[in-house]
Amino acid sequence: MVALELPQAGPGHGGLERADAARNRERILKVAGDLVACRGIEDVSMQEIAREAHVGTGTVYRRFGDRAGLALALLEAETAEFQDGLLRGAPPLGPGAPAIERLRAFGVAYLDQLERFAPLIAAAEDGLTEERGPSPLYITHLTVLLREACPGIDAQHAAVMLWSGLGAGQFVAARTGLGWSLERLQRGWESLVDLIAAGASAAALS
Repeated sequence: MVALELPQAGPGHGGLERADAARNRERILKVAGDLVACRGIEDVSMQEIAREAHVGTGTVYRRFGDRAGLALALLEAETAEFQDGLLRGAPPLGPGAPAIERLRAFGVAYLDQLERFAPLIAAAEDGLTEERGPSPLYITHLTVLLREACPGIDAQHAAVMLWSGLGAGQFVAARTGLGWSLERLQRGWESLVDLIAAGASAAALS
């Protein structure tokens, strides 16, 4: 089948262009998701996705920018669900629990996300700027909780350091290179959070 580019909207055809663009996007994501599920993101090219989705390669790049953008789009539903849990979900991940419990719950839940989607998350992280992707929201979330749980520390600095330990590359290295279990990584996160809180409390009393 001939590869099709997204239609260009002329006067009076904006709705048609938007509908066609949406259908192209969904088709590309369906094809990309199936290919990634079969072989992994590392072994799937943008050109192959375009060919299987029957669109031009330029269409894929225009819709998603690059491999990182495509990975972010594939993770969109999971990311939205996780963020909704942070903002409106049940405690301790969501509001209503003490800040220290929410800090523990954040890392445990995010490590579970990494267990399921680390290769995609790693691809999404590759080449992302600080402003792109979910990192700014998560760092802000950690900063707010650290300010409440650990008064007196540099909460933003601590949040950035904690978040850096949740990188997908580090996770894969720990799981496959070192053979660490998910449970060990989750317990380690909780211990680190508790250690930071204990240090802040000791500093406040001194």
